Amino acid sequence: MTHRVAIVGAGPSGFYTADGLLRGRPDLRIDLIDRLPTPFGLVRAGVSPDHQGTKAVVRQFERLLAQPDVRFAGNVEIGHDLSWDELQEGYDAVIVATGMVIDRKLGIPGEDLPHVWGSWKFVAWLNGHPDFRQGPDLSAVRRVAVIGNGNVALDVARLLAKGREEMAKTDIVPEAGEAIAVAPLAEIHVIGRRGPEHASFTNNELVEMGRVGRAVALTDAAALAVQAPASDPTPERLRKAKNLEILRGFAGNKAGSKPLAVHFRFNASPVAIRPGEIELSTGTLPADLVITCIGYRGEDFPEGEGVFAVGWARRGPTGTIPTNRADSHAVAREVLAWLSERDPKSGPDPMPLSIDVAGWHRIDKAEIAAGTPLGRPRVKLVDWKSLLDVAQND
Repeated sequence: MTHRVAIVGAGPSGFYTADGLLRGRPDLRIDLIDRLPTPFGLVRAGVSPDHQGTKAVVRQFERLLAQPDVRFAGNVEIGHDLSWDELQEGYDAVIVATGMVIDRKLGIPGEDLPHVWGSWKFVAWLNGHPDFRQGPDLSAVRRVAVIGNGNVALDVARLLAKGREEMAKTDIVPEAGEAIAVAPLAEIHVIGRRGPEHASFTNNELVEMGRVGRAVALTDAAALAVQAPASDPTPERLRKAKNLEILRGFAGNKAGSKPLAVHFRFNASPVAIRPGEIELSTGTLPADLVITCIGYRGEDFPEGEGVFAVGWARRGPTGTIPTNRADSHAVAREVLAWLSERDPKSGPDPMPLSIDVAGWHRIDKAEIAAGTPLGRPRVKLVDWKSLLDVAQND
């Protein structure tokens, strides 16, 4: 007999943890369990559709799914189809890799108005997540306020700013892409509560914002008379100094030189949101749509003996997809040490009927086939019935 490990959440952290486990114990039996009938989590549903290079990491994950003792169990919701108690009874170790996919709140009046969206919900709509099929009505949206100073805020602003041609070879849901393309957008305001020297943009993402075909990036030079904090570790200080250099380049751009303006505003805290406007600590801006990009929180899960958290479920929503690898491998080593002191459990397979890897591959094949005539990597199946029908059609 060998040990059985359940990994709840088939996203990057789950796959990286499976990789770390198999490097130490190739004989392990691993179930990668996901509520969705599709694997890859944030890579499929959260990474910006125009960042196909980032999404290419799934090739590594597919190689893991090909391992004989690795099983994908999709369309299985822990707490509904299988209880946490049953999971802990049936497996020698349980690894929670569920991420954090609930948008954090601003805590200000008006944030529950219908034109206020969280970034997870918005990007999940663009990416075809089956739980988020109704997007915002963009037909009369001219001005957008994007709250946040990280890469997610840049992703949201960039996706709204790009035209039809720039998104033609991405895997954005076509209906969502067309809604953006025909919207009467004129201004996007990326709003940071702190100064530009504290922005958490990565340099490449910020540079990319200045290369959007139909949009000009703008900022106020007066706000940039600051330096990267000297107390920061050298890599952080260099990143922030480069950001300031890029933003100073934006300050030299000419307003009105392109159809759409993307304004970077700093030291401006949201105070209240009302229909058609957002009140900041520095004044009031017109805003037909507000998208908050201020982080995420996760759902609770039971802690206990033999339960290990990994990725965002362990450390919060920080870091990029590649940074999860080292963290996941460290957790894998903890799990292997735990298993080394315990005999394998016996008993029947606890996993209920699920969408297996063959079902996922049927979905994958159908999506790629739909995208090929359009020059797209894929056109996603976006509702639960279509996904399950294709997955189960043997």
